[in-house]
Amino acid sequence: MKGIDWIGSSYRDLCELPEEVRRCFGFALYLAQSGGKHPDAKPLSGFHGAGILEVVEDHDGDTYRAVYTVRFADTVYVLHVFQKKSKRGIATPAKDIDLIKTRLKIAEELHRTAKR
Repeated sequence: MKGIDWIGSSYRDLCELPEEVRRCFGFALYLAQSGGKHPDAKPLSGFHGAGILEVVEDHDGDTYRAVYTVRFADTVYVLHVFQKKSKRGIATPAKDIDLIKTRLKIAEELHRTAKR
């Protein structure tokens, strides 16, 4: 079983979501820790390969997303959990993509220093 590490405010953000959404994301993360993949998990567009995954959950007319990486053999890093506010299109907003990129760099550094 892989460990899990929450980058930035991702854990607090998850805790603020509706219970049904938390359960869905929690199950997806459990599967990732166990070496599996949630049926709704898809590679996040704009990132190369399948190492950055996104799970999208709709609840009461709102859309929520959890983004995490399974690039590392021993840890799942949760990069971002948020409610998509934009009503135009399905694309992840640029500010969220920038935050994910920043947090991915943090996760890479954490992983690198943990290996020392």
